[in-house]
Amino acid sequence: MFIFFIIMIFNITFNIRNYGLKNIEQKAQLVAQTVKHGLTSHMINGVIDKREIFLNQITNLNNIDKLWLVRSDSVIKQYGIGLQNELAKDSVDQKVLKTGKTIKVIDENIFGSNTFRITIPYKAQSSGAINCLNCHNAKVGDTLGAITIVMKIDDLKKEGINTISVTALIAFILILVILYFVNKLIAPYMSIFFSIKSVMKQAKGGDYSYRIEDKSTTQNRKVAESINELLDKLQNTLTDINSKVNKFLTNDKTHNNDPLIEVQSTVSRLADVYRFRQTIEHDDSIEEVYSRIVNILTNKFKLDDFNFIEADTTKKETHVVYVHKKLHCNAHKGCRADKTNCIVDSCQFDNLCDKVIDKDMQYLCIPYSISNDMDFVLNINLKSKQEVENIREQLPLIKDYIEAAKPEIVSKKLMQVLEKSARTDPLTGLFNRKFLEESIDKIVQQSKRTNISYGILMVDIDFFKMVNDTYGHDVGDEAIKIIANTLVENTRDSDYVIRYGGEEFVVLLYNCDAKYILKISENIRIAFSKRKISAGSTNFSKTISIGASIFPDSAENFWQCIKYADIALYHAKETGRNKVVLFDKSLLKDEDTKSY
Repeated sequence: MFIFFIIMIFNITFNIRNYGLKNIEQKAQLVAQTVKHGLTSHMINGVIDKREIFLNQITNLNNIDKLWLVRSDSVIKQYGIGLQNELAKDSVDQKVLKTGKTIKVIDENIFGSNTFRITIPYKAQSSGAINCLNCHNAKVGDTLGAITIVMKIDDLKKEGINTISVTALIAFILILVILYFVNKLIAPYMSIFFSIKSVMKQAKGGDYSYRIEDKSTTQNRKVAESINELLDKLQNTLTDINSKVNKFLTNDKTHNNDPLIEVQSTVSRLADVYRFRQTIEHDDSIEEVYSRIVNILTNKFKLDDFNFIEADTTKKETHVVYVHKKLHCNAHKGCRADKTNCIVDSCQFDNLCDKVIDKDMQYLCIPYSISNDMDFVLNINLKSKQEVENIREQLPLIKDYIEAAKPEIVSKKLMQVLEKSARTDPLTGLFNRKFLEESIDKIVQQSKRTNISYGILMVDIDFFKMVNDTYGHDVGDEAIKIIANTLVENTRDSDYVIRYGGEEFVVLLYNCDAKYILKISENIRIAFSKRKISAGSTNFSKTISIGASIFPDSAENFWQCIKYADIALYHAKETGRNKVVLFDKSLLKDEDTKSY
């Protein structure tokens, strides 16, 4: 309104000034024409020398301060400078005589006198009642002279000031009235607006506890109650959602000041973990579950050097089940994180874990309890202490995925145990015949792919039935355990030792020739013969017979090779027992007629 008021005053002032100046100019033009016609009349009547009286009368007109005439050079040349020295008085006169154009000069002062000067040229013309060419040596359009009229505009200024003052006063009063009514009209709306703005500013910063207090009018009260009710619902809903969702997630210490953003982040975390859990529910083995966790650690948490360790709390054993990049510790000898059930952080103390090989490596070892008899340890290897701090902040998020995987790890581990139990002999702990049947195809494919051979041993205790009949089945079971241990002790980790049935065992020797087969077989035979079997107060020894064949040298079919090893075993028993016989084609002649 103030700007509008100022613009209006300036506009009125400008218009009044222009209007007054335009009227003054019109009056001056009229006076100039009057003087022109008067002088022409004096010239025609031959009384031009008497023009001074006429000009003085014109000068005495109201508002005319000064008036003078100037002659052009051509007129001065023809008639002289005139009685009143009608030469150009200043540069304005000279410019008008030269250009033939009217010039206006306004002299305005705030506190002094104000004048309006106009210098108008007289030009020669030949049309109408007056023909200038009759008296002047000139052409049509030539400037013969000029008249200068100086008029006072103080009255105009005074009237303008009075008009502007009255107008400004009226406008000011009108503006005050408008502002009063506008204020009365919009004040309540502005009040509720600023109150809403204040509450929304706090809500934008994450504080939803502020409420609108303005209830000055009925409308304001209704608006305030509606918005406050909405804020109450929002705050209660956010709190409820956050508290319920966080029950399924690990508490994250990095809280956001805005509950809405925190809820969004929490729900997003829950959705990611839920998708992860849905995925691993369809995995077939624990190895697949671990591969999912590896994918999360590498892609989501950007880890590039970590290992998985399983700890059997019952047997007090630890096993490294996954190495992503490099194993930096002797975790198979024990794990500090599992023993203490606390996070092992290399930043807490120098050489904190004595199992670490690379002393310059920073590390975090985080234990997770999977079941009563199994712990899972995540070993993260890092290059700097700052990286350790960064990963520490991510541990609650990592724990969400481990916790989600827990039921699947337990079920897959149980399934693994059941599958192992189904493929393991309960008395000796060795693989059973079912394992052999399920592994044959894999063994054959590996042998063909790598062009290696397997030695197949069929091992049987001599006169075993006599042991059971004489000492009982408990002593017979003890004899079977001793032969099982003997076989394991005299073979490599890459070999397979299988209880084939009863007192009969199958040994698959990886990548060997006939010479090595005979050597190992003899070692086994001699070692078992030296073992003592306890039967109450007495001890006794037993012998074994071994039949051997070579896959694929003896036959292209693996089962056929097992049969050939069995034939060699039969031959060993038939020819005196306590010996090793390597299969030869010559042993096949009596195969169909003999049995034992």
